[in-house]
Order: sequence, then C-alpha cells, then structure tokens
Amino acid sequence: MLSDVMEDYLKAIYVLQAEEGAPVSTSAIAEYVEKTPPSVTDMLGKLADRGLVDREPYKGVELTAEGEAVALEIVRHHRLLEAFLADQLDYDWSDVHEEADALEHHISEEFERRVAEALNDPEVDPHGDPIPGADLEPIDEGSGRRLSDHPEGDRVVVTRVSDRDDDELEYLADAGITPGTTVEVVDVAPFGMVTVRTPAGEQSLPAEVARSIRVDDAE
Repeated sequence: MLSDVMEDYLKAIYVLQAEEGAPVSTSAIAEYVEKTPPSVTDMLGKLADRGLVDREPYKGVELTAEGEAVALEIVRHHRLLEAFLADQLDYDWSDVHEEADALEHHISEEFERRVAEALNDPEVDPHGDPIPGADLEPIDEGSGRRLSDHPEGDRVVVTRVSDRDDDELEYLADAGITPGTTVEVVDVAPFGMVTVRTPAGEQSLPAEVARSIRVDDAE
C-alpha cells in the first residue's frame, strides 16, 4: 500500500511530465507539491526503491510503467470526482479541485465505476483535462498550444485551463473563458498582457494566466 503523500507525488510527476516532458526536476516537483527540495529528494528515493520512478542524477525523475499506472488511477479518480462535483452537486469549477484532492485517495473501485456510469463515462473534467479510462491505459495529455504562444489576429478555441489556482478560475469564468470558448487574440503587449476578444467582449489577461490556457486553432 502506498501512502496518500506518495500518490500525490506520483500524480505531480505525471502532470509535470505531461506539461514539460521527462525527466522532471526536483525543483519543479518541490514547487508543485509545495515542499522543500530536501523533502522531495527524500521522497523520490522512497519511490525509486519501490520501482515507481527512475532517477537520473542531476536531471530528475521519470515514472516507470508501474508508477504511471498508479498515477493514472489517481488522476482518473481526481478528474472523475471533479466532473461529478460540478455536474451532479452543482459545485463551481473553482471549488472542485480541492475537494477532489481530499477524496481521490479514498474512493473504492465500485464507487469510481458508479460515478463514471452516472456521468456517462465523460472524456474530460470541467477544466478540459482528459480523464483516463478504467483500463488505465496511457492517454494523450496533449491539448494544443498555450494561448500566450499565439500572435495577434489568431482565432483559437480554449481546450483546457489549469485547475491549480481558484482565484484564476473564478477570473476566467467571469471573463467567459472556459473550455469550448472561441477567442481572438487582439493584442500581445510587450510588458506581458494578452488581450483577447470573447463572446462577452474584450478581456486582458496577465501573461502567466495566458500561459495556463491551452487552445487549438478555431479552424
């Protein structure tokens, strides 16, 4: 049996691998899990001893096949719970992440199955993140480019947004920028603001927020 903390680390490595590729640095993991680098190094040693990660000296870690399977199960639990909370219990999309974090380690496989069935086996969660299947086969986490990478004049469709910052999610919801929304890049300021035109009007986004939004070409 793995502890909740071990599972949290595996999920963090999975997400970071999907975003930036492998190996994942200790510093990136430390920032994600909000722990000190020495604490992270100690935990990575434990995970390596269990055959869940491979360590590359001075480079970082990568999930093994066994580690990825564990991570996929936790990610499936998390994203299904987010979808269930939003769809069935009317949670705001900015509130589901924390609740899912608390529950993801403790639901049974029967509960997982019933949640998936109640939602008609959704493919994505409220933030556009793909939900792994019950077979826990590796999935394509690719979801387009970052909004911040697009020049003025591009029309794009929002595919997913980061669920890590509640205030940011509330801001995006108020701005009408959610998965499925088509926006046009109006202006990219040299000091870091990206202005987009949405169905609700023009919105100016800090560069860091624009980086957290994944999009595909509208065409």
